[in-house]
Amino acid sequence: MTDLPPSDNSGVKAPVTPLRCLLGASISGALAWGLYGLTAAIAVSFATKPILSDNLFVQRIGAAVRTLVLGVASLGTFIFGFVAVGLILLATQLLWQQLFPKAPPEA
Repeated sequence: MTDLPPSDNSGVKAPVTPLRCLLGASISGALAWGLYGLTAAIAVSFATKPILSDNLFVQRIGAAVRTLVLGVASLGTFIFGFVAVGLILLATQLLWQQLFPKAPPEA
């Protein structure tokens, strides 16, 4: 057994605030926007440069690789966009809870 010093991350997390959510949403949205541009550029590049081969095996492997590359770029775009929307909705929920707190239940 090793004697490691206790880490600074003792399970204490920073509070979730609407400002932090919107900051995360803006970062995620910027990444999604950049990945969207990359995905569009990849799609245009693949569309304008056909596979130049008469070999059927080469054509199928080339099409599979192109599909894989475009799919991974699209997946990254969707994930970051979905996270951005989710963080905006979370910020909205937190603001709503701050503006209209629930009344304690009557006993």
